Amino acid sequence: MMPKYTKYLIAGILLIGAGALFYNKVYIPKTTYETVTPTKGDLSVEIFGIGNVGANHIYSIGSQTGGRILSIHTDAGKWVKKGDLLIEIDPVDIPQLLEEAKIAAKKAVSEYNATEKELVSLYAQRQLAEVTYRRYAKLKAQSFASKAEYDKAKADLGVIDAQIAATKAHIQSAKMEITRAQKSVQALEEKASRYTIYAPIDGYVTTRKAEVAQTVLPSQTILQIVDPKSVWVQTYIDEKLAGSVKVGQDATIRLRSQLEKRFVGKVSRIVPESDPVTKEREVDVAFEDLPMPFYMNEQAEVTIASKTYHDVLKVPVRALNYYQGRSGVWVEKEGKAHFVPLKILVRGRTEAAVEGLDGDSRILIEAANKKPLKEGASVHG
Repeated sequence: MMPKYTKYLIAGILLIGAGALFYNKVYIPKTTYETVTPTKGDLSVEIFGIGNVGANHIYSIGSQTGGRILSIHTDAGKWVKKGDLLIEIDPVDIPQLLEEAKIAAKKAVSEYNATEKELVSLYAQRQLAEVTYRRYAKLKAQSFASKAEYDKAKADLGVIDAQIAATKAHIQSAKMEITRAQKSVQALEEKASRYTIYAPIDGYVTTRKAEVAQTVLPSQTILQIVDPKSVWVQTYIDEKLAGSVKVGQDATIRLRSQLEKRFVGKVSRIVPESDPVTKEREVDVAFEDLPMPFYMNEQAEVTIASKTYHDVLKVPVRALNYYQGRSGVWVEKEGKAHFVPLKILVRGRTEAAVEGLDGDSRILIEAANKKPLKEGASVHG
């Protein structure tokens, strides 16, 4: 029978051997990582933002006077031309008042014309009365006419002068009446025009907020029309990134309803005020070619190419790490992990431009299901 201590010795040897085997064959291979190599080339720094489709010029169409809607000649989702009739509002008694005002204006003109003709007749009568008066004055001086005949001729001339003066006053009054009547017509025509509403631009109707027979208040919005030339994406960019965004930079737009498509855009405006709560800045990116149809307030993703770095060494952003207070990457050398501190020139969305790394280095990519890397750890790809 084998001595008892011999059994313990054999068991200890087997346990040590199993532990060594586990360490070399199981523990070490667990530190297996994906590897990549740096690349050389150009790197475009892209700034990403999320926003909504909007427009610089949106027209709210409504009635200045209010009233009951008689007809609406368009609808949401339709195009209109400048000058197209859009809405008719019930003018109530305005047409009748306008017709009466036009009649009054015509009457004033007629009375003016008649009074002017009367004045012409009075001037002709005055010429005759003046001739008669002069004749009787001469005859009276020669004692061939009585004083009564002379006085009558003088009185007749005075009566005609008075009639001429009165007629001139009537003419001035008639002129004033014509002006008043014409202004009344113009005012009623202006008022009547407010009950028919026309398209102010060539545009796209995005909203209809009222229906026929509905009564609307003055300035209440009935339709909204968008100038298609001013459609853009109102994007919100973090202040940390917005500083490198400039008007005129190229951009790519991806609409939520058309995720498979990329639309070319350009930075059109940067709002000079940040949101104090979200710490974001509004950047408006215009479409180069507007997608048709387009939908206001649709969510969109915008990628702005702010700057391009040429002929730089690039590594994946996911390979960058922070170790002992320094930024860099883990590389594999002879089966061991070594941390290489780097100077990071710039970060893009997926790649970063760096200095301080050999172009043929094997970079280790850490993974959540792997052991954290440390200097000298055994690894293999």
